[in-house]
Amino acid sequence: MSHSAPHHSADRSGFPAGPTQTVQQQISVHWDFPVSFTHHLFAPSNPLLADTLNRLQEKRCHRAMVFIDSFVAKARPELAAQVTKYFHAHAGKIALACAPQLTPGGEAAKNDFRVVEGFMQLLLENRMDRQSYVIIVGGGAVMDSVGLAAALVHRGLRQVRVPTTVLGQNDAGVGVKNGVNFLGGKNAIGTFAPPFAVLNDFQFLPSLSPRDWLCGVAEAIKVSIIRDRPFFDWLLENAARFPARDFAAMQHLVQRCAEMHLEHIRTNGDPFEYGTARPLDFGHWSAHKLELLSHFRISHGEAVACGILLDSIYAQMQGWITDKELALIHSSLQRSGFPLWIEELDARDPAGERLVFGGLRDFQEHLGGELCVTFPSGIGARQEVHTIDLTMMDAAVEQLRRLTHQP
Repeated sequence: MSHSAPHHSADRSGFPAGPTQTVQQQISVHWDFPVSFTHHLFAPSNPLLADTLNRLQEKRCHRAMVFIDSFVAKARPELAAQVTKYFHAHAGKIALACAPQLTPGGEAAKNDFRVVEGFMQLLLENRMDRQSYVIIVGGGAVMDSVGLAAALVHRGLRQVRVPTTVLGQNDAGVGVKNGVNFLGGKNAIGTFAPPFAVLNDFQFLPSLSPRDWLCGVAEAIKVSIIRDRPFFDWLLENAARFPARDFAAMQHLVQRCAEMHLEHIRTNGDPFEYGTARPLDFGHWSAHKLELLSHFRISHGEAVACGILLDSIYAQMQGWITDKELALIHSSLQRSGFPLWIEELDARDPAGERLVFGGLRDFQEHLGGELCVTFPSGIGARQEVHTIDLTMMDAAVEQLRRLTHQP
C-alpha cells in the first residue's frame, strides 16, 4: 500500500502557507458640535465666537483664518473690519493668522477645483494646523469649497461655519458633508467632515436678495413633508409671510428646519451615508439635474421646489398621498413664492427621453448601484422606492405643466 504525505502549499519563499487569519477591527468615532442661533455675532460684546473657539478649554490662544463670501462682503462692506475688531477685542484668547480672506461667492466657488486648491495653498502658507480654526462666513457654495479645502489640509482642520443665507442656516451649514462640482457632476468631489461648530447669525438674512431669501424655504417644506406634519401645517398657514420677508417667521423657519435636519443626522443611523437611502434628498434627483441643465440659471431652492412638487405628483399617482395632500403641498410651494415650472423639464435627448430623467441615473450611481428615492407616505412620513416608472413620471411632468398653467 502506498502512502502519501499531506500536501502543504508554499509561497515563493519556499515556506508553507498557513491558514488565513482575520483580525476584525471596529472603530467608533464620537462627533460633537454645537449649533447656535444668535444676533450680531461679530459685535465685540457678543462672547459666542470666542467662547466657541475655547469650548474645549485648551488654555491657549486660538489661531484662526476667516474666509468671507464675496457676495456677503459686497452687501456688508464693513464686515471684514468688524471681524478684525472682534479678534482685537478678544486678544489673548483668539488671534487672526492673517487678514480676513475674500472668496468667490455663488456656484462659481464650486465649479472650478482650482479655487479649492487656492484655499489649500492659503491654509498651508499660513501654517494652519489641526488645532487651528477655519471660520467660513458665507453661503452654501463657499462653505462647500472652503470646507473641502479645510477637510483635506492635514487631513482635517477645525471648521467653524457661519452661514449667511437661509439655505445655509437651515440646511447646508448644519450638515456633515461638503462637495464641489466636477466633470459635470453636482457635488461629485467632497468629504464627510462634521464642523467644530455652526454659528447662525440671523442678522445676515435681511440683506439677502429676494431669491436667496426664499431659497431655504423649499428645504423647510421638503423636510416637513417627510418628517413633521405639524411643521408642514405651520409652513402652509404662514406661507405668504415668506415672500413678504417677515423676519420673525423666517427665524422660526430657520431654527425649526435646522433642528429637524440635526435630528435626522443624529438618529437615522447613517450620518455618513454608507447605505443607499438619503431621505433629506427628497425632490433632489430632478433638482440637481435641473440646476445643471440650466447652467445654474435657476437657484437651488427653485429647483428643489419644482422637484418636490414633481415627486409629490408621482406619489399621488401611485396612491401614496391623497389628492387633498397634493393640493396642500402645491399650495405651500406656490404661496411661498416659487416658480414651479422650469423650462429644462422639456429638454430631450436624441432618442426623445427627457434629459431630467438622467438625474435618476446620477442618483443611482452616487448611491452605489441601487436606486433609492424618497417619497412621501402621507404628509409627515416617508418611504423609500427602488424603481421609478418613467412613463408615469413623464405623465407627472405633464401634470406639473397643467398645475402651473404652462402652455
